[in-house]
Amino acid sequence: MSKERKAGELAGNRKATFNYEILETYEAGISLLGTEIKSLRDHGGNLLDSYVTDRGNELWLLNCSIAPFRFGNIHNHDERRERKLLMHKREIAQLKEAINEKGLTLIPLSLYLKEGRVKVKVALAKGKRTIDKRESIKERDVKRSMDKALKTYQK
Repeated sequence: MSKERKAGELAGNRKATFNYEILETYEAGISLLGTEIKSLRDHGGNLLDSYVTDRGNELWLLNCSIAPFRFGNIHNHDERRERKLLMHKREIAQLKEAINEKGLTLIPLSLYLKEGRVKVKVALAKGKRTIDKRESIKERDVKRSMDKALKTYQK
């Protein structure tokens, strides 16, 4: 498994699909400062251990790390500040209703560029149990061995 990023992806949360069962995905805008955009374009973002929470009628991205811009000055941003997500009211209401159910949470999957703007791919997810994680590992190993056998057979 390569550690390269997909085209246009600025930051990704690779452990999300292992730790959570993804039910639905949504696209959201994010409110960023100028130095945060520059840092993200320089691949200075990290979504590990970040999550989305609701406050009133808004969604906020918490614990997301965007490194300070290396050419920034005294106006550089705080690395782990809370960032507001921009979505339609009906989508926010739908997500708030879903996360009030037992066991569901909102997690960011990736930060990417779309038409020059940074977007966040947010997923409505349910946490996996240890048994489910073992099954995921088993399926991945079987797939990997089948791909290897096909590759050697084709030569």
